[in-house]
Amino acid sequence: MNILELLKISIYSLRTNKLRALLTILGIVVGIFSIIAIMTVVTIMQDNIEGGLSQLGTNTFQIQKLPAFRSGDPAERKKFEKRRNITFDEFLRLKDLLKDAKYIAAEKWKFRVMAKFQNKETNPNLMLSGITPEAMQTNQWFVDYGRNINSSDVDFATDIILIGKDIVDKLFPNVSPIGNVIRVSGHRYEVAGVLEEQGERFGQSRDNFMIIPITTFFKNFGEVDPWTGVEGSINITIMSTSKETYDETIDKSIGSFRVVRKLGPGEENDFDIFSNESLISQVNEVTDGVKIGVFAVAAIALLAAGIGIMNIMLVSVTERTKEIGIRKSVGARRRDILIQFLIEAIILCQLGGLIGILLGVGAGNLASSFIGGTFTIPIVWVTIGILLCVGVGITFGTYPAYKAANLDPIEALRYE
Repeated sequence: MNILELLKISIYSLRTNKLRALLTILGIVVGIFSIIAIMTVVTIMQDNIEGGLSQLGTNTFQIQKLPAFRSGDPAERKKFEKRRNITFDEFLRLKDLLKDAKYIAAEKWKFRVMAKFQNKETNPNLMLSGITPEAMQTNQWFVDYGRNINSSDVDFATDIILIGKDIVDKLFPNVSPIGNVIRVSGHRYEVAGVLEEQGERFGQSRDNFMIIPITTFFKNFGEVDPWTGVEGSINITIMSTSKETYDETIDKSIGSFRVVRKLGPGEENDFDIFSNESLISQVNEVTDGVKIGVFAVAAIALLAAGIGIMNIMLVSVTERTKEIGIRKSVGARRRDILIQFLIEAIILCQLGGLIGILLGVGAGNLASSFIGGTFTIPIVWVTIGILLCVGVGITFGTYPAYKAANLDPIEALRYE
């Protein structure tokens, strides 16, 4: 008998025992559903996180006082608190030393500020950044209309400001903001430009910030950390000339900044390097652990489903003993019986897998829609799910198929 004939016989057999087939595939549905649903959510979250964390420009990294991720260990916290702040003077010396970078910029932030214009005001949840002009490139900020901050603004600490779209919508719904004066934390600034819209990440707007020259920031707020109230640290962002020189630029920047800070050969760096890649790598370590845990739980579910398939297939062999005897008596070979029962097991697993995949993708995307995720099909995990179904079908269907294939035809015909 050819494979097509065996396939038809297997399908007919499953159709005549619908309830048993349904109960058999249910375990597979649960196992595959759990894998695909959670992996869909993880994939969408990972894509969103990577996009949200890619806040620096291409081929850009940042020198900062503290690491991006810190544990709650008191000893570690005390160690970082002892680090020296990064000063604007150190930025200027690094800029003189590091000639190979495309852009070197300084920036300092103040959080939870409010902007006012006439009788309108924003919520006190805005961010204000003092920058050097190069920070526009290193952070991928662009002016929609108006003008940019230039070196003269930094040299003379001019009172100009660039504002995001959220501020425009709140304070200037019907007029152009250019040339108007707004108040931020008690200081007056002339609006020189409006920044291009950046949209949302993790359900949070990225257009609720403002930019002023860094020297204006120092003039109005000093070098005080807005969180602690003590002298704070600036961040230095650096863009390499190309992807090929990126790693080399990081090495040169570390070496040059160690010179600026007068660190000896055996002394540990008292600063950290932050980049999109390093942050995303740390996030991936977390999501990889989640994936391993989910896969382990789903594997247990599939193991239980496989055992269920084996039991039901063994019951099926017992119930169909006379059928097997008749088929053997009219010329069916052991191989034909073996393949038929294997095909039945694989079909059951694939049906369960297909239902589980469809339900998993749907449920995963539905859950992700609440965090602003876009529709995604985790192709890799769908493929893994299909292969797992085939593996479960073959693994747990082999013994019942082998038992059916080795029945003695005479004894089988006598079976009642």
